[in-house]
Amino acid sequence: MRTDIHVLLISDQATPNITPLLDPALRPAEIALVTSPDKARQAEWLEQALQDTGIRSSRIAIGDAWDLPAITDTLLDWLSNQTGKTVALNVTGGTKLMSIAAYEVFRGDDRPIYYIHPDHDRLIWLAPAGLPSQNLADRIKLPRFLAAHGAAVIGQGSRWGVPDQLRKVTENLVLNIESLAPWLGTLNHLAQTAEKSLVSEALPSGMPDHPSFQALLRKFADVGVLQERSDGRVAFSDETGRFFVNGGWLEDHLYGVCLNLKKELAIQDIARGLVVERKTGTGTVTNEIDVALLKDNRLHVVECKTRTFIGANSRDNGADTLYKLDSLTDLLGGLKAKALLVSYKRLRPADLQRAADLRIEVCQGNRLRELPALLRRWIR
Repeated sequence: MRTDIHVLLISDQATPNITPLLDPALRPAEIALVTSPDKARQAEWLEQALQDTGIRSSRIAIGDAWDLPAITDTLLDWLSNQTGKTVALNVTGGTKLMSIAAYEVFRGDDRPIYYIHPDHDRLIWLAPAGLPSQNLADRIKLPRFLAAHGAAVIGQGSRWGVPDQLRKVTENLVLNIESLAPWLGTLNHLAQTAEKSLVSEALPSGMPDHPSFQALLRKFADVGVLQERSDGRVAFSDETGRFFVNGGWLEDHLYGVCLNLKKELAIQDIARGLVVERKTGTGTVTNEIDVALLKDNRLHVVECKTRTFIGANSRDNGADTLYKLDSLTDLLGGLKAKALLVSYKRLRPADLQRAADLRIEVCQGNRLRELPALLRRWIR
């Protein structure tokens, strides 16, 4: 059912408000945002996310999101002025009292009312009676989705697939994870020391002659991202090559697997190396997302790590990573967003329990070989 105006109840959850507006079968000409003073910023985010859609926006100001009589009177006054226009209420957002007041007002005036199912990306008509529920068209892309949650995309990695020669390297690293992990940690450290000069510090004593380490160096040298110098240092081709050796290969591997699954799982958008900027009360915060994707209008955030989480010098790394991932996922995607940590190294049992408590999926160590199957289950 298409109507002229959709009335939206503004809260911290932007997804159920914006997704119906982009469905061609529902798209209105105008929206009216029921907004309390403490949610003015969220209303502004939604308006900014819709700027290029041609959908006009206005606001219905309420003084207190918990004042049922006042909300009711405000909506009655507003609705009485909408003669000759078809108006539908999205009752999903707002406080419970906002929802109750709006529902009673619209029900009493025989206006259409709908609710967005939080888990199934489905619109349920509450009025008029008898209208069938319908799946929402998955039209929203990552930049608009993130904008509705107050984040602007200011940069991102290549959207092209991973080159075949690099993919062979990443697949080999995953396949031989047990034997290569110790040496890969050393190589990651060398890549870190080359951050400014593209030339690492000298290799540890005895390391240049070790067969396993030499085999690992050859894997990267064969694809042109590094070379071993005669003075016992490693030189990297450029910053892209240094980043690839310093853990970027795992991001490439994950992105390649996700691209392979895009059509099969009907993933509506996917990106890697997303740099997002959020304005807070104290300034601007910039965050980077290794891989982000949208499936059924739900955000999925993936963090890749090749660092060591077990050991005397890494006591808090796992906890810090998990808490930051949980917080960022909630800020950028709302309550229904999902998070996954992909780690080449194993996490401590305490961190695995912490991840379970935070509802963060973990793929670690030799489970990386099962990454395609895990992603299928997690995304579905």
